[in-house]
Amino acid sequence: MEKDKKEPAAENPYKLLDLKLTKVEKWAAGVPAVMAAFSDLFEEGVPIRGTRALFSMNQKGGFDCSSCAWPDPDDDRSPLGEYCENGAKALADEATTKKVTAEFFKKNSVYDLAKLTDFEIGRMGRLAEPMYIPKGGTHYEPISWDNAFKKIGEHLNALETPDQAAFYTSGRTSNEASFLYQLFAKEFGTNNMPDCSNMCHETSGTALLPTIGIGKGTVKLDDFYDTDLIVIIGQNPGTNAPRMMSALEKGKKNGAKIIAINPLPEAGLMGFRNPQQIYGIIGNGVKLADLYLPVKINGDMALLKALELLLLDFEKKSPGEVFDHQFIKEKTVGHDAFIKQFEDYKLEDLAEASGVSQAAIYEAAQMMAFKKRIIFCWGMGLTQQPNGVDMIREIVNLLLLKGSIGKPGAGVCPVRGHSNVQGNRTMMINEKPSDEQLDRIQNVFGFTPPRKHGYDVVGVIKAMQEDKVKVLFSMGGNFLSATPDTTYTAKALKKINLSVCVSTKLNRSHLIHGQEAIILPTFSRSDVDMVNGEAQFVSTESSMGIVQSSKGILKPISDNLVNEMQIVCRMAMATLGSKSVINWQRYADSYDAVRDDIEKCIPGFEDYNVRVRQKEGFYLPNAAREGNFITKKYGDRAPFTLTTTPDNLLAPDEYLMATTRTHDQFNTTIYGLDDRYRGIKNERRVVFMNQKDIEKGGFTDGEKVDLFNYDNGIERIAPLFVIVSYQIPERNTVTYFPETNVLVSINNVVGESNMPASKFVRIKIKKHNPNIYKLIDQL
Repeated sequence: MEKDKKEPAAENPYKLLDLKLTKVEKWAAGVPAVMAAFSDLFEEGVPIRGTRALFSMNQKGGFDCSSCAWPDPDDDRSPLGEYCENGAKALADEATTKKVTAEFFKKNSVYDLAKLTDFEIGRMGRLAEPMYIPKGGTHYEPISWDNAFKKIGEHLNALETPDQAAFYTSGRTSNEASFLYQLFAKEFGTNNMPDCSNMCHETSGTALLPTIGIGKGTVKLDDFYDTDLIVIIGQNPGTNAPRMMSALEKGKKNGAKIIAINPLPEAGLMGFRNPQQIYGIIGNGVKLADLYLPVKINGDMALLKALELLLLDFEKKSPGEVFDHQFIKEKTVGHDAFIKQFEDYKLEDLAEASGVSQAAIYEAAQMMAFKKRIIFCWGMGLTQQPNGVDMIREIVNLLLLKGSIGKPGAGVCPVRGHSNVQGNRTMMINEKPSDEQLDRIQNVFGFTPPRKHGYDVVGVIKAMQEDKVKVLFSMGGNFLSATPDTTYTAKALKKINLSVCVSTKLNRSHLIHGQEAIILPTFSRSDVDMVNGEAQFVSTESSMGIVQSSKGILKPISDNLVNEMQIVCRMAMATLGSKSVINWQRYADSYDAVRDDIEKCIPGFEDYNVRVRQKEGFYLPNAAREGNFITKKYGDRAPFTLTTTPDNLLAPDEYLMATTRTHDQFNTTIYGLDDRYRGIKNERRVVFMNQKDIEKGGFTDGEKVDLFNYDNGIERIAPLFVIVSYQIPERNTVTYFPETNVLVSINNVVGESNMPASKFVRIKIKKHNPNIYKLIDQL
């Protein structure tokens, strides 16, 4: 059952644990969330150290949580703590005093470590010193910081062209480090800057920029408190952004209605027990969703068009009361052509394609018809669909009809996952920088930045496979486990000359590496960052465009860590030397100096060093929030977009699969082995199926199966999963990532945004074959 012992495993071991099914919850948070939050601190042996940090996390003057990007309240923060269960787990992960040292790597080969699960790998502790593995090596060995940068510089300077290097970024990277990182890449000579946006919300920016003039959301947190209707589609706040539920609760109390649209009836969509309120501890909490629509995977477009068709009917019966004709006339273009398309649609066809009953769609349309203050929220349930860009544009279409965008209590809200993924993009971490951005860089710094677009995540994987990229530098993250087509990606990573990972903890990307590899350990958000005897702060941007400071309070677990900004500066000096026109030492010595130059290059950061020191931070400009849609093609107008409904035909033995994460997980970091809200305990290798599909397929609940994908004529196999009967639309299945990333073809991408379409994977399910591992080894 093991893979070839000559190579470390790119995936989690193919073994089952001891699955126990518990009750599927109908509400989220409450006392269990509080207990789970603190249990992790005890498990890591840091109850005092960790609790002290929790009360500083997300507080004014404290440090920003390294988990989700949900914004902090503008007014007073909760004295009991502005964190959620997942944030506490992330903090426990950072605050641990367990160390991964050179002695650890001396005792454990890369091959042996790869036999562990991602959960086990992540529990080893914080990386404590820089490590290096030579070509053909089996163990990492210590390397000095100077020698690490020297080796990186030698590899980069040996490339035939700067475009043979790529610089990946995770969302945890601060604004200041992100700015320096992209600045170095541009001075080095490449725009190869793949980042985690390419896997989560690239679709949102691609859809929104040409329609409303900005690739971000348009609402503030206060808009949730004073709105009429909140629509949550393709997003699970209970696990992905638990603090969002407090905002939903407040909106409900002020009269808002909530529509939840998702293939699974997630607990965080149904109810909320606020652990900071007495009724959330001893009472039944607050019912969140007034209406739940169980849409099929990728049935969202049909559902949105069905809603628009019904709204059009309501408008005909009550002219001027449903659509905002003045807004349409003054702020939009393309309305007539948009309306004309509905002559070709029938409600019964759209309802069937969506998987939602006509009666339920009608009820949703009624809830929207005579309301103007409407907020649409979405997550990767939309952005990771092949037609995700079009679906988000269809949401904009609906809001334009209603005049429900760019007004208080109304607009779009892409719920970002990682804590500074939006800030990374604002700081020009972008493989496709605009001419305006590049002109500013050139004017401020005096060098000519490259104009050719670089590789995104999918592009860089293919480029490594084709020997077009020879060095991959990863600023945070877990590149292998976050990306699609695991076998293909692993082979690509092994071909490159050098892989470098800036990390806080060990992960599988350190074990599937280039011919040479370097691990550079760095500070976490909660660590005190001392430079020249003074504790520093950095800044981040929330998913609603608030820039605020973040200042750690915990003593670092090692004296041999280097902060991200100095890592970039020292790499730049080792690589560019006297050729550089930038004073990198100035940046290494002063975070204020970095912010001074950000202010010169990026609009909205005027008086950066002054405003970021305000405890509440500051909002970046957002014209669409004010109702001004400054689009490149249509001037001050927002265009209606014509889209089509997809044809999701399946072969008789095919199912659609969507990958998701457990409640004990943040992206590729596995905190535990339970998915409490979905009733899964002590197992990750499960496939959720409709009971009718289980019976029709000749399976039984609890049976062991193997999963297959055949995109592009290539057989991809994820072996040894357990069937779990669940409330899910027929012919739809859900599994956890990264265990099933192997089934997501590198070519299964979202149109225009080129993101992996991990929520739309055609699979076949077969009874488990104990001999399947031999076939996998041959792949």
